[in-house]
Amino acid sequence: MKVNGFFKDVTGASRVTKARRKLIESGSSANTYSDHIREIAQEVHPKVTHVRVTKVEEVSPTARKFTFVADEGDVLPPFQAGQYCSLDLQIGDTVTTRPYSICSAPYQARQGEDSFFELTIRNGKPGVGFASSWLYENVHVGDKFTAHLPFGEFHYEPLRDAKHVVALAGGSGITPFYSMAQEIEHGTLDCDLTILYGSVSTKDIILEKHINQIKSDRVRFINVISGEPDYEGDKGFLSRDIIRKYSEGDPSDGNTSYFVCGPLPMYQFVSGELAALNVPRRRIRMEVFGAPRDVTKAEGYPADFKPQTFKLTVQRGLEETVIDASSGEPFAVSMERAGIPNNTRCRSGACGYCRAKLVSGDAFIPTEGDGRRWADKKYGYVHACSTYPMSDCTIKIIIQ
Repeated sequence: MKVNGFFKDVTGASRVTKARRKLIESGSSANTYSDHIREIAQEVHPKVTHVRVTKVEEVSPTARKFTFVADEGDVLPPFQAGQYCSLDLQIGDTVTTRPYSICSAPYQARQGEDSFFELTIRNGKPGVGFASSWLYENVHVGDKFTAHLPFGEFHYEPLRDAKHVVALAGGSGITPFYSMAQEIEHGTLDCDLTILYGSVSTKDIILEKHINQIKSDRVRFINVISGEPDYEGDKGFLSRDIIRKYSEGDPSDGNTSYFVCGPLPMYQFVSGELAALNVPRRRIRMEVFGAPRDVTKAEGYPADFKPQTFKLTVQRGLEETVIDASSGEPFAVSMERAGIPNNTRCRSGACGYCRAKLVSGDAFIPTEGDGRRWADKKYGYVHACSTYPMSDCTIKIIIQ
C-alpha cells in the first residue's frame, strides 16, 4: 500500500467532494434521464386512453360502427385481432363500464396520425342491453370517452392454434372475426379463416358488406340462416354437420381450431356440438360472454332460493359503506348503483380487475363465469362482476 503522507491522505475525501461539486455545477439543469422499459410498458399498457368519435356508420338495421381516435395527446396502444376495449360510461346517474370487441384491424392503429380503432355495437332489445342501447342511440361524432385497452386472450396464437381457423359467430360476435379477417388480408396475420355466421334473417347481418369486400383467398365468409326456410345457403343453427363441412379434415384430428363468439345460448349449443365431434379441448377458444341475463337459470343455482335484497358492506381501506344488493345482480352492479368505484373490464368473471375479498357472507358464482385462480378460490377471493349475494355480505376491494 502506498502512503502519500498523513495530511494528503486524510484530506482526500474533501478533494473528491470538491471535484464532484465542480462536475455537478458544470452539468445541465435539464433532466435527460429516461426509462425506456417504463416508456414501452406505458405505451403498451396505458391505464387509460382518451378517445374521440370521428365517424358513426350503419352496418346493419340494428348495429352501428363507431370509429375512435386518440385524444388529449394520447397514443393508441397496440392490440391483437380479437381483443376487446372497455369504455367508461356515464349514463344518467350511473357510472359503469362495458367491454366491446375491437372490430378494426391492429395495423389500423399503427398508422401514425391516421391511427384509429373501431367498435361495432348492436342496439339491445327492450329491457336488454342497457349500455349498448344507450351507446347506439346517443353517441355522435365528436363525443369523447375514456377507454381501457387492450384486454382478452381471444386471439390467434401460432404456437397454440391450428393453421386453419373456423370462427363460429352469432349476433355481435362477428366483430372480432372481422378484425382477424382484415389483418389476414393485410398480410400481418398468418392463418386461414372460415367464418360461419349464424343469423336469424338475411335482412340483419352485421358487417356483411364490409366482410364481403375483403379480398383474400385465405378468408371465407358463410352465412347460416335460421329464420328463413327458403334460404338457399346453409340453414339452421351452427350444427355439427355444418361445422364438419367447413373443417380441415375430421374435426377430431386437431387440424382445425374453433373460435366461438356470440350470446350465451349459442355458446351452450355450440359447446355440445363440438363435444359431439370430439374436438380436442386445446383447439377450442371461447370469448367471454358477459354476466347471465337471469342468474337463477345458471347451472347450480339453488332451486328453492327466493330472490331478495341483502345488505352489502364494502370495505375500502378504513372506509366502510353499507348498500343494498339484489341477489339477481353481481356485486359490481350494486356498487355502481351506489356510486362506489370498482374497476371492471370484462364483466364476465375472467380478467380479475374487479377482484375482491369476500370477508363474510354467502355468494353464488356461476361456473361459466368463474375465471378465478385456484389460490383465489381457496382463500376466499371473488370477481365482483360475476358474484351474486345469497345473504348479507362484506367484501374488501382495492382502492383504485
